Amino acid sequence: METLVQAPVSFTPGAIEEIRNLMAAPGFDASQQLRVGVKGGGCSGLSYILGFDAPQESDDRFEVDGVPCIMNKSHGIYLMGMEIDWQDGLNSRGFTFRNPNASKTCGCGTSFAV
Repeated sequence: METLVQAPVSFTPGAIEEIRNLMAAPGFDASQQLRVGVKGGGCSGLSYILGFDAPQESDDRFEVDGVPCIMNKSHGIYLMGMEIDWQDGLNSRGFTFRNPNASKTCGCGTSFAV
């Protein structure tokens, strides 16, 4: 039985729109869900993970605006309250992360320290 937890992160309307576009693309594997997380590395110590992946037994599951999401249970402490946005400008294009838990971020915006 799957238990949904309260979403630890939020997405802006632009990010939700881009995620839905990706999910609607031909050939999208509907068995995969949006994984949000962190991994070691990057200029500041930790980097963000955002991509589609197969759910694991050890994952927390949550939904944001109808988008099914998964996250390793141990990553919540780093991501609680984070907002994910989609930028589609001339100078930058991609997902951006605003994390209130980060004590330090780097210029690329995809790496942080706690």
